[in-house]
Amino acid sequence: MAKWTPKHEAPEPLEGPIVPTVVGGTVLWFVLFLVQLPFYGWFDDHGHAWWVWTCLAGGGLGLIGIWYVRRRDAAIRRAAATPAP
Repeated sequence: MAKWTPKHEAPEPLEGPIVPTVVGGTVLWFVLFLVQLPFYGWFDDHGHAWWVWTCLAGGGLGLIGIWYVRRRDAAIRRAAATPAP
């Protein structure tokens, strides 16, 4: 079996508004959790209680994501502000 070799270079990663995107997604997960919470009995009766807890887990992981991308963004800005030797 031949070793796989790429036929072209990988494109540069896209940079965009990462922090607002992650914050928006996290807020969306928490809103979905809060909207489903009053209907927990119905979800539980139909075997879909995991939907509620999935939204809570998404919000919790989003908080970790916010922390991560804010630190990453700050590190990128520090590296850009540091003059090259």
